[in-house]
Amino acid sequence: MPPPARLSCAAVTDLTSTVGIVALAGAAVALLALIALLLVLRRLRRLQADQRVVLGEERTDLVAHAAAIQQQFASLHDYVIEVVTRVEARMDTVESRMDGAIAHHAVVRYDAYNEMSGRQSTSIALLDTARSGIVLTSIHHRDQARMYVKQVRAGVGSIELSPEEQEAVRAAMAGEVPDAAPPA
Repeated sequence: MPPPARLSCAAVTDLTSTVGIVALAGAAVALLALIALLLVLRRLRRLQADQRVVLGEERTDLVAHAAAIQQQFASLHDYVIEVVTRVEARMDTVESRMDGAIAHHAVVRYDAYNEMSGRQSTSIALLDTARSGIVLTSIHHRDQARMYVKQVRAGVGSIELSPEEQEAVRAAMAGEVPDAAPPA
């Protein structure tokens, strides 16, 4: 085997020779690889900084972090479903209680004896959403006053309603104010 060829300084300093061109090309490739390495390192540092923002200071990988987030989301979903179920149950209770509350009311004033006494007699309807409730009637005369209470179911009195009491029930269900003064 022949001894390996030795390069002399004269051969290396001649950049126009084949050996010099290959050396320059190698140096250029090494320089490009170094620049690429620096760019990759810079991008890696940015990625690690972004990961710290997402992961915090934990030393977990993205897959484990995603799995933890998924588990927490499932727990949150279960909690929200439980809360919504409880709220719906409470709303059902409240709505059932509200059905019996006074939802419609009206007052009708009139002069029961046509005495020009200033419409001192009144009929007041207090009804729930099912048009059930009571009608209070107060009939005033010069020297006496009488009060009557009649129960109403589905808009019909348990005892026959007077025309004024029927008007109070009708006005209550229509949301009208019969005694309101007309706008000037």
